Amino acid sequence: MRDNASSQPASPTTIWTPANIVTLIRILLVPVFFVACVSPWPTWFPDWNEAELLKPWLAALLFVVLACTDALDGYLARSRGEVTNFGKFMDPLADKILVAAALLALCELQILPSWVALIILTREFIVSGLRMLAASEGVVIAASWYGKAKTVFQIIAILLFIIKDSEPFISTPAIETPLYVVSWIVMVVALVLTIISMLDYLAKCRPILRFIPGENKIDEASVSQEESVSLPDEVIARASGVIALADAKGAKLSTAESCTGGLIAGSLTAVPGSSSVVEGGVVSYSNEIKHHLLNVSTSDLERYGAVSEPVAIQMAQGSRNALSTTIAVAVTGVAGPGGGSPEKPVGTVWFGVDSLRGSRAEVMHFAGNRASVREQTVAHALALFEDELTAL
Repeated sequence: MRDNASSQPASPTTIWTPANIVTLIRILLVPVFFVACVSPWPTWFPDWNEAELLKPWLAALLFVVLACTDALDGYLARSRGEVTNFGKFMDPLADKILVAAALLALCELQILPSWVALIILTREFIVSGLRMLAASEGVVIAASWYGKAKTVFQIIAILLFIIKDSEPFISTPAIETPLYVVSWIVMVVALVLTIISMLDYLAKCRPILRFIPGENKIDEASVSQEESVSLPDEVIARASGVIALADAKGAKLSTAESCTGGLIAGSLTAVPGSSSVVEGGVVSYSNEIKHHLLNVSTSDLERYGAVSEPVAIQMAQGSRNALSTTIAVAVTGVAGPGGGSPEKPVGTVWFGVDSLRGSRAEVMHFAGNRASVREQTVAHALALFEDELTAL
């Protein structure tokens, strides 16, 4: 039995996926949070003094809920195989709207100096512009450690500023002063990381911005047409980013492929200098090769089929163990035009990942012809490499 595969994540037939609904709810609740912060709503109640005491705590609760649901929509999209362009656009936008609303509310209440908000918002505008410019050049800039740390410290700092002038802290000097100092320390760290992460993005985009004479694109994206394995330039550019990130992390990569027939490894090795991080790959198109070379259980192959979660995980584990790598990504799917079933229609692809963080799998459902499914599969596999490398 052989399995086939697919390429880019095919968007679901509707934008009304659980992940996108969560994102939209987050955005719709931002005005509620803003009103809870700045409006005189406690005066609407007869016993408004008690309501006034609750005001910062209600705002803080709303902020925490909205900040925490940032991880929920991403998890839902990936685990359900429902990654959409709408979600890719709206999710980061929701984050920026929430942070901007919180900063403006704190400035309106004269709790936070406006220059702090100016620094943070300026960084967001600059980085968003750089991302769009890089995307127009076919280059994907992976989120850095600085950006993730910046987000965490910003959220903590904003939360502290919301509650630091509330009861019981304001009436307890032994707590009020230390909380004031801690709030500013966390905010200063957030500002430093904000600036560093912006400079990091600028450094990565220097060739695109023509800061380096004679260079038009990021070095990793300059791959010849002959080396591209007939994959689009944007896929090769993404592979370049993976190679650069793996090299920076000192990581070794390997693959195990069924439906893509070596295209993932081909995209990685099309990048000059990839030999420093790519150890190799296994094309296990038949079940016999899956078992003999990757140690996939024959009982699992018979019970679940080649296109399944346990097989994808075992393929990744087998590749990583055989080649002694840091991260291995495996794919097994139905690329078409035939081979599909009601349970596993054409375009169904299981991805397995094995790394220092452990093993996991996810399924995607891609649309299009065989070539399109295979291309989308390669793109998603590269995204999984990016995720694991970023987490190292």
